[in-house]
Amino acid sequence: MTSSTDLAALLCSRLCHDMLSPVGALNNGLELLADENDPAMRQRCLELLEQSARTSASKLKFFRLAYGAAGGFGESVPSDEPRDLLEALTADNERLTLEWSVSEANLSKPAVKVLLNLAAMGLDTLVRGGTLEVGAERQDGATEIAIRATGPKVAFDDVVGKALSGELEDSDLSGRTAPAHMIKLLCDEQGGGVQYAHTPEALVLGAVMPDGEGMIG
Repeated sequence: MTSSTDLAALLCSRLCHDMLSPVGALNNGLELLADENDPAMRQRCLELLEQSARTSASKLKFFRLAYGAAGGFGESVPSDEPRDLLEALTADNERLTLEWSVSEANLSKPAVKVLLNLAAMGLDTLVRGGTLEVGAERQDGATEIAIRATGPKVAFDDVVGKALSGELEDSDLSGRTAPAHMIKLLCDEQGGGVQYAHTPEALVLGAVMPDGEGMIG
């Protein structure tokens, strides 16, 4: 059985892996700027630095809600928050389209965590671009979350699927599968469930999160 400490360490590894590219781009841009005298090239360097800084900030805000305790919010989170985070993550990629269909004004913290992590899994599969559809609504005392990723090639790792299904061996747990493992544990803890279906053209991820105490609709 994986301990909470091991899971936290793996989530930190995933965070560091995802932050390496934008932070590395910042470092490279600063080095280029220091050696560049041409005004046009310096302006280009500054634009790249701005983009890398924006990407870094967006990812850190994403990880705060997706992995962390979401400090600064109460028992619920305005649904505009996860929408804005996903829009920021997809804004610089012209091959990606985000379609947001969340009818609730607020979502519980566990529901937001599940939504963001499932959406991130969907984005990871769109290696050649495509559309990410995000939906959530409350009915019958629970929040239902649906994520659909469609594109010319939807590459979903079966090991991530095993983590979502609770079929993953501890020896196969890694920074790549840790978010899916966390979501499975969170859904079980809340008395809910998570499932997925994958074809070469689409990945559908769904979760049901029963309303917790303090939930605001």
